[in-house]
Amino acid sequence: MRIGSFVLTLIICCLSHSTISAAELPNIIYIMVDDLGYGDLGCYGQKTIQTPHIDRLAQEGMRFTDHYAGHTVCRPSRLVLLTGKHSGNTPIHGNTQYHFPAGTETVTTLLKDAGYVTGGVGKWALGTPGSEGVPSRQGFDYWFGYLDQGRAHNFYPAYLWENEEQYILSGNVEGPKRNVSTQRVTYSHDVMHTKAMNFIRENARNPFFLQAHYTIPHTNNEGGRATGNGQEVPDHGQYAGKDWPEPEKGFAAMISRLDRDIGAMMKLLKELKLDKITLVIFTSDNGPHQEGGHKMEFFNSNGDLRGYKRDLYDGGIRVPMIARWPGVIKPGSESNHPSAFWDFLPTACEIARIKPPVDTDGISYLPTLQGKTQSQHEYLFWRAGQKFAVRQGDWKAVRINDKSALELYDLSKDIGEQEDIAEKHPELVGEFEAIIAKHRQ
Repeated sequence: MRIGSFVLTLIICCLSHSTISAAELPNIIYIMVDDLGYGDLGCYGQKTIQTPHIDRLAQEGMRFTDHYAGHTVCRPSRLVLLTGKHSGNTPIHGNTQYHFPAGTETVTTLLKDAGYVTGGVGKWALGTPGSEGVPSRQGFDYWFGYLDQGRAHNFYPAYLWENEEQYILSGNVEGPKRNVSTQRVTYSHDVMHTKAMNFIRENARNPFFLQAHYTIPHTNNEGGRATGNGQEVPDHGQYAGKDWPEPEKGFAAMISRLDRDIGAMMKLLKELKLDKITLVIFTSDNGPHQEGGHKMEFFNSNGDLRGYKRDLYDGGIRVPMIARWPGVIKPGSESNHPSAFWDFLPTACEIARIKPPVDTDGISYLPTLQGKTQSQHEYLFWRAGQKFAVRQGDWKAVRINDKSALELYDLSKDIGEQEDIAEKHPELVGEFEAIIAKHRQ
C-alpha cells in the first residue's frame, strides 16, 4: 500500500542527496520523444506551436538548459540512455543494426532487480522479433510498440508488438512501398499512449518504471519521399486553417497532440494520487529533423543552436529536458548543469538505492534535482562514425569528419558555435585531440 502523500512529503523534505529514506520507492516515468528540437517547446522559446501542458511541467519542475542526448540519431542515443555509457564506449556509433545480447545490464534490468515493475511503450530499436534483444528479454515486464526502428517511420502500420506477440492495428493496410500504408485508420501513437496510461493504472499500487519513447514528431522518411509529406497525423487540429505548407501543419499538430497526451498523463497521476511520488522526466532523443517536407527553420526548431539531427553541433545533440517531482524539485527552477543521457542510469540507481555498474560513464544528477551540490563531468563525449564532439566546461570541440581540423567554441560567449577559435587555443586543441584519440580505438 502507498503511504499518504502528506507523510511522504514530510519524509522527502528531510532527504539528503545521497539517500532517499522513504517507505516506498518513487515511481519513475521517462518520456523521450523523437526528433523534437531544443526550440520546439514554449518553455524553450517556441512562439508558434502551442505546448501548454509541457510548459506547465516546466513550471512545476526543473528546466535543464544544458542537457544532451546520447547521440545525434535514434538507435545509438537509446543505447547510451539504457546502458549509462557514452557513445565512445558503446558497440555502435551510428544507426547500424544492434541487438542487446542476453544478460545485458541496463537501467531497466537494474530497476527491475531493485523491485520496480518495468514497462515500456514506443520505439525500441535494440532487438528485432525473436532475438535476445527484445524488451521482454531485457528487463521489461511489459512492452508495447515498435521493435524495428525502420518500421517506426510508419505511423499507420498493420501491427505493433505487445511483448513478443503481434498486436493488429485495425484498418491499416501497408502497401507495396516500404513504410507507406495505403489505408490509414488506427494511429500508432494513440494506441501506444493508451497502453502507457493503462500501465500506470494497473501498477498504481506498485513502484514502477515506465519508459514512454513516443515516436512523434519523427517524420515518415519513406512516406515523405513518396508523397512529399511525411508528417503523418490524423488531423491538423488547431493548425488546419493556417496558411502553411502541409508538412508544417502536420509537424505542429504532432507536437500539440503529444502535448495533449502529456497533459492527460499528468492528470491521471493526480487522479490516482501518484503525482507526488512520481519523478517525471521529459526529453528528446536528438535534435530536430529536416525531412518529410518539414523545414527546420519554419518554426526555428533548434532555437539559437547550430545544426540539427545528424550534426554534432549543439543543434543535433542539445535537447530539452524537464524533470518534475513535487517535494523534491523546486517548482519553476532551472539548471545549467551539463548533463547527458548516460547520467540517467546512475540517477535512477541512486533513487532506487542501489549501486550503479562500475563502468558507467554517467554521474547521478539527483543532487541537482534536489537543489544540492552537484558533481561535474570531466568532459562529455560523442562519436558518430568519424565525427566527434567533446564538451569540457564551456569549451566545445567538434570534428565534422576524420580529415577535418578540430573546431573549438566557447559556449559561454557563442552558443551558436559560429566562431571557431581553435587557432587561438592550441593547448586546448591538443587536450581535446587526446580525448578523441582515447575513445576512437
